Amino acid sequence: QIGKIPLSQASSLSYLQQVTMSAPAAAAPLRPVLPLHGVARVKNVLSGDTVVLLGKQVNGGKPPEVVFTFEKCSSPRIASKGNGHIDEPGAFPAREWLRTMVVGKNVAFETRKQGATAGDRVYGLLFLVNAAGQRTNLAVECVKLGHAIPKIYEQKEGEPERDAEDPAVIYETALKEALQEAQRNQAGVHAESPALVRKIKNAGDDFQVLQLTETVPKVTANGRCKCVIEYVFDGSRYRCHVVDPQLGDLQYSSFTLLLAGVNSPRLGNTRGETPVPPEPFSDTARSFVETRLLQRELEITLHGTDKAGVCAVGTIHHPRGNIAVELLKNGLGKMSDWSVRMMNPMDVPALRIAENGAKRTNTGVWHNYAPPQLSGASEIIGQVIEVQSGDTLMVLPAGQAYDSEAKLKKISLASIRAPRVGNERMGRADEPYAHECKERLRVLCAGKQAKIQVNYERDIPMGESSEKRQFGSVSVGKRPDISEVLVSEGLATTQRHREDDEKSPRYDELVAAEAVAKSNKKGLHSGKPSKKGSINDLSDPRKAKAYSGSLIRGGNLRGIVEYVFNGARFKVYIPAENCYVVFAPNYIRCPQPSPTPGARPGTRPAEPFGDESKRHARLSVLQRTVELSCTGVTNGGVMVGSMFIGQGGQRRDYALELVGAGLATVDQRKIDYGEAPKSIVDAQTAAKANKVGIWSIAQPEPKAEAPVSTAKSAEQSVSIRLCEIRSGNHFFFRVVGDEAGKVMDESMVTFTQKNGTSGAPCDVKIGKAVAALFNDGSGKSWYRAKIVERRGAGKVAVLFVDHGNIAVVNTASQLRPLDMSLGTERVPAVAKEATLALTITRPVEEDEGLEAAHMLQSMAWGKDMTARVYGTVEGKMAVSLLDGDKKSVNETLVSDGLARVAKKAAVDALVSRMVDGNSVVKLAAELNVAQEAARKTRSGMWRYGDVGDDDDDYE
Repeated sequence: QIGKIPLSQASSLSYLQQVTMSAPAAAAPLRPVLPLHGVARVKNVLSGDTVVLLGKQVNGGKPPEVVFTFEKCSSPRIASKGNGHIDEPGAFPAREWLRTMVVGKNVAFETRKQGATAGDRVYGLLFLVNAAGQRTNLAVECVKLGHAIPKIYEQKEGEPERDAEDPAVIYETALKEALQEAQRNQAGVHAESPALVRKIKNAGDDFQVLQLTETVPKVTANGRCKCVIEYVFDGSRYRCHVVDPQLGDLQYSSFTLLLAGVNSPRLGNTRGETPVPPEPFSDTARSFVETRLLQRELEITLHGTDKAGVCAVGTIHHPRGNIAVELLKNGLGKMSDWSVRMMNPMDVPALRIAENGAKRTNTGVWHNYAPPQLSGASEIIGQVIEVQSGDTLMVLPAGQAYDSEAKLKKISLASIRAPRVGNERMGRADEPYAHECKERLRVLCAGKQAKIQVNYERDIPMGESSEKRQFGSVSVGKRPDISEVLVSEGLATTQRHREDDEKSPRYDELVAAEAVAKSNKKGLHSGKPSKKGSINDLSDPRKAKAYSGSLIRGGNLRGIVEYVFNGARFKVYIPAENCYVVFAPNYIRCPQPSPTPGARPGTRPAEPFGDESKRHARLSVLQRTVELSCTGVTNGGVMVGSMFIGQGGQRRDYALELVGAGLATVDQRKIDYGEAPKSIVDAQTAAKANKVGIWSIAQPEPKAEAPVSTAKSAEQSVSIRLCEIRSGNHFFFRVVGDEAGKVMDESMVTFTQKNGTSGAPCDVKIGKAVAALFNDGSGKSWYRAKIVERRGAGKVAVLFVDHGNIAVVNTASQLRPLDMSLGTERVPAVAKEATLALTITRPVEEDEGLEAAHMLQSMAWGKDMTARVYGTVEGKMAVSLLDGDKKSVNETLVSDGLARVAKKAAVDALVSRMVDGNSVVKLAAELNVAQEAARKTRSGMWRYGDVGDDDDDYE
């Protein structure tokens, strides 16, 4: 065994010759850092003659480190920034020999010279001890292999001879013999051929990292390159040195590697202008990796680069396991979702399992981890009522009655992002594939039973407020996670979570599915625009009428209910016709539901069972495929007909189901006229008897009508002239030759001359008779009028009782009190209100209604017409107009399809008011013949087929 002797400090010498120097005076003894003898682990090798020894960890602190150099040996200088990153000849082989011999192993040491602190270099001897206890002097071996040159000083003259048994002399002798052997064998730096000289290439300066990541798979058989981990920045970031000869010019290049799938705590920087403290467990993570990887030659698979292209991202293959898994298992890092996406999907589950284990045991960085606290149940089983977007559902939990919208749970799919659906009101268009994603999700789960595992909750901004949204994994049928279906088909992407965010437990499967979709260029990853074309929206009445013929002739059509307005009115998409229609089942009427949030003021309030009826529709038909049979179109552009839901033995008539449940009523007029099917009438009768739904509450009693005169009228013929036309069958007239009209006109002229045209205060009440100012083209004049409606501040609508027209006037400047002698109590209104008997026309706002009014004007305006007066209906005279021997205006309008005949009940009512009703019966027969002819020739309103129920509102 070689003992310790005092040595003087020596200078560096040339490596190819032995230089002798005089020994300087002995230095003053210093406090030793290392003991004279001991055992330590080699952390890393700095050069062919220097290593870093790692001591034992004390009290959980950082293990001590000491730089240890062979005594009296010098190896070539390794490449560094100070020498332009170029080795001295033989430096790298010397370092590699020593690295392979001792890194990570325990060695015995003997100290010969050391400084006062642990930061000082220590000189001495290192021995590698085998299993038999034999020791190998590494300094002697290094010289023998030509990796170092001994530094031995020649003895001065006059100095006493040194003892040959002195350990220092024995050591020097061994070094000399080793040097001679190396020179004889021309080993290492003594070889005739030049020793290896590296010129290290640094990533970013001499080459781009992307070049390396692209080259490795091309030139290596298994896609891996051999590298030495030269430095550990932190637990997941290392400097690597390429030693693989297959990489050609990139051999001996240096780059920074980010460990794929893991992000370890950072060490911080305490030396900068703004010191950054280290993150918790950063030192532990770094030491953990240094112990296992530092200066090991390992194979690395490079997956790509970081966003900036500065660092490579890769997986390190160690013979004894996966360092990424070990870091996560020991809580020394968290999964890095962005780099996980680059990895082989088969390698990811092990990482996730390791991280979950650390979370459960609160290990390392997870020492404060607590599972997310949910405001509701962690598992929900229920029916999907509505698909709101490509990643959001409304679910009714099982066992709960759908008696309020608040019972529905809004669930978003965890860890995915679907393209956003646009908003026409805000001018925001759909994102690409938004329609396809929502439609696919609808097909997968709308109306079906689903199991939702709630993973986390988020506060979602909703304007000025926010809502707490639950995010979960949804399984339907045999599909464990419908999110994976959307992602695998390229209709959605995985969410990029922050490091501390909770995520779906199937997140790795989602990432793998997205990688497959990208490689197959599906959907969003195809680079192609979405295939959604424009859909014809027939909610506009004119377009609905124009296309109604095609829908009626189409027979049974399959449609998808897109929206529920109330229990019996829907927006339906018909794929075969590529159109949206508003559809209502025939024969029934539903109560009005509550106004939707944000509805305009004046919206009709909810009626009893209106909300129940709407909820039943949402539960039964919303976003389901239904079968439609269109039979007509209403004036408002609503398609009417039959709707069937379900398939096979479950196929049923929706209207029949709704009426039977007491959530709708059969239109009484359809019953009176015998148009309603017996089955639906029977269903309503049963609902009444069982007092279900609407029939469970007291029905309003019919309003008591004022007693009417039972005196019957006789038909009269009178010559008239029209003075105002309100619609195609509603007008005012004056009797030709009526002196009262002339007298009243003259009286109002005198009233104007007397009072001028200035207004005067008067009592503004509905129904009050006043004088109102009007300009008929010849100048302003006062006319008798009746106030019929208020129109905002300072304005009212008035009816000019002697002419039949209505105008809006200013109460301050266009009204004044009427003389009592001119009041309507003393002198009745000259203009008489009348309707064309037994005819129904549409309002003038509609095309056919305007045409009917124009026809009435062309046939009767400015002419003396003969009016046959049959009686009075609701205060209006029921008449037929004739011009000489021509057919009546009533019949002409009906034959041209601009009016239709009133129902039989109206005919009977008019006949009952007459002394002799034969003329009315005859008129009804003529009108029915004319109507049938118009229907067959599809004239006027019949051009789109039979008119629908909404036209009954004009009766």
